[in-house]
Amino acid sequence: MQPALDPPITVGFTPVKGERPEWTVAKLTELGVDRIVPLRSDRSVVRWDGERGAQQVQRLRRIVRESVMQARRCHVPQVSEVLEPTDVADAALAHFDGAPLSLRSPAVLVGPEGGWSEAELAAPRPHVTLGPFVLRAETAALAAAALLGALRSEADITLRGQRR
Repeated sequence: MQPALDPPITVGFTPVKGERPEWTVAKLTELGVDRIVPLRSDRSVVRWDGERGAQQVQRLRRIVRESVMQARRCHVPQVSEVLEPTDVADAALAHFDGAPLSLRSPAVLVGPEGGWSEAELAAPRPHVTLGPFVLRAETAALAAAALLGALRSEADITLRGQRR
């Protein structure tokens, strides 16, 4: 069995309408994310509260298991309960005014389609950028996963002395 990659990557995202959350979770799994966090933010349109939230999380966990088999991953990503951004320790907020993404913050939270509220942006945590364009919520989650995965792969290659 292969060892887990280091550092573990976390991507939090605010669910949007329709089947996009399920699609997002499947793709995050394929991209190698280790922890997936459904978020409830101030401007969330979709609210996964109470029993509905628990059912949705169970559905996401089932999708992750299916995606792990399809992607032939050795490790199953954790899908947390629905959390507030303040409940995810050491995570950076994806925001256009942020610093470049790095492995110093291998946990990135992606806001809702309406963006983070002023209170969420004022919280004492770093902001990271995912590029120069405004992305849809699900696209931003995938961009964060792909960028962090590439940084982690590059760091792994460098540590093993096999830099090309």
